[in-house]
Amino acid sequence: MAFSSLRSTSSSLLNRLRLCQRSISAKASSSPKDKDRDRERLMFDSERETADLTSGISRPLSDILKELNKKVPDSLIKFRHEPNGFSIKYIPWHIVNRIMNLHAPEWSGEVRSITYSSDGKSVSVVYRVTIYGTDAEIYRESTGTASVDDPGYGDPVQKAEGMAFRRACARFGLGLHLYHEDMS
Repeated sequence: MAFSSLRSTSSSLLNRLRLCQRSISAKASSSPKDKDRDRERLMFDSERETADLTSGISRPLSDILKELNKKVPDSLIKFRHEPNGFSIKYIPWHIVNRIMNLHAPEWSGEVRSITYSSDGKSVSVVYRVTIYGTDAEIYRESTGTASVDDPGYGDPVQKAEGMAFRRACARFGLGLHLYHEDMS
């Protein structure tokens, strides 16, 4: 719901900006002084509307973490079948990214290290996710490892990074229920 509300607000903002731009270009015969004044008014109005749009995005960390700890809908969960016969439930990295953008829009992520095993058969990535709330910021790090010989989609570093990203987000509670379902 919040995402669609934000989308409709931003599209209405864009429509208003387009109308203002048309009115400015329609006044082509106006004096340079009038054009400058109109341009300044347009910039001020768009800055004020952008500030209105983004005010309230930042929230206390406890509110963000409550949202991230909610169960992820089953429709967003995928299955991967391992060679040993087991099926693993997971949330694709791009879905995790969208959930983070929705509930913790002021987050950042970074690869901290990439390490190849001594035999060159696997690669490990350490990834850090930082969430910024109005009252504090916290980060979580995790690792992901992928085999260099894995024939699946993407290169090994990309796979290890996606795994490390998902795990770091799980340390905030996102999709954590998937790790505990088999225990119950």
